[in-house]
Amino acid sequence: MTLETYSYFVPTRTEFGEGVVDYVGPEAKFFDATKVMVVTDQGILNAGLVKPVEDSLKKAGLSYFIFDHVVPNPRDVHCMEGYEIAEKEGVDCLVAIGGGSAMDTAKAIGTLLTHGGIVQDWCGFQLLEKEITPLIAIPTTAGTGSEVTPFAVITDTKEHVKLNIFDPKASAKVALVDPNMLLNLPASIMASTGIDAMTHAVEAYTCKVANPHTDAFALYAIRLIQEHLRSAVEKPTINNCRGMMLGSTIAGIAFGYSDVASVHCMAEALGGKYDLPHGVANAILLPTVTEFNLPANQKKYADVALALGRNTFVLSEEEAAMEAVVALKELCQDVGIPKMKEIGGIDPKDFEALAVASEKNVSTPSNPREITAEDYLALFDKAYGD
Repeated sequence: MTLETYSYFVPTRTEFGEGVVDYVGPEAKFFDATKVMVVTDQGILNAGLVKPVEDSLKKAGLSYFIFDHVVPNPRDVHCMEGYEIAEKEGVDCLVAIGGGSAMDTAKAIGTLLTHGGIVQDWCGFQLLEKEITPLIAIPTTAGTGSEVTPFAVITDTKEHVKLNIFDPKASAKVALVDPNMLLNLPASIMASTGIDAMTHAVEAYTCKVANPHTDAFALYAIRLIQEHLRSAVEKPTINNCRGMMLGSTIAGIAFGYSDVASVHCMAEALGGKYDLPHGVANAILLPTVTEFNLPANQKKYADVALALGRNTFVLSEEEAAMEAVVALKELCQDVGIPKMKEIGGIDPKDFEALAVASEKNVSTPSNPREITAEDYLALFDKAYGD
């Protein structure tokens, strides 16, 4: 194997295990915090998942308040609202608790606290001039991996497109990854976020900018998610929640330091247009786009099939690669992912515009197979018809 020269650096420290959410107070004090903003959504707040965070901050003697205006596919307007409140209150530490929306919103708020301006000023590749306000990230889903990624995906509410702050300086300082956070997660959310994490791992492994470090993380994440997702959807236990939370975070490291590819390009176009949850958007596209990409690197897709638990040893490389598609379809079906045409509101008349938006996505060049707007259109049509 001949390796290209590459660089690998993860700026986020991860604390993993049952009960690590209780570390949030001491961690905030480590960053010399005096005023903490807890960024979350009302569902997480109502579910009681913020209480241990509050208890730990109180025990540490820290002043804090809660900003709970986070929504799925986080909006620029809510990021600006949070920033203006945080600036007025003198916030010097952020705690994000929730899914990717909470963590991405907090990253955007932290960016604005140290840079000023508006969200759109800092969307792009490595545009930040300094690190964001110290951020502690606590995931409550096993899907986005945002606790360990160097970017924040924010919806532009005027243009109805997704923008990306993509810079290691936007990373959380520490991730508190606690499997207990998943124990009461609804089955539908466990399923969609779990396939989101699987998409991260598959695309991280097969994209053009993968490297040996991310390959190792990606394959391990695929195995963990394959092993634990079905049982976690059926009935969460500490064992399968531990496996899913670990798989999600490891997949986050994999794609955060390689890239995603055309599944995400299409999913972000769908999410920007229809406000579709990101995990669902990825899940309804993953098998279709994977099949399209097979000819680009059959060896890697055969590796994916093996990590998905398929017996590929008696198959040709081409047959083994196809087993990855079969396994992903079965996994999506088993955990109850709907078909695209079963989701209300999606209009095939929009596919041409969505294909153009997908082609413009920053991750299109990373797709393992060359892909055009025409290809994207065909894939939208195929996914809708399957």
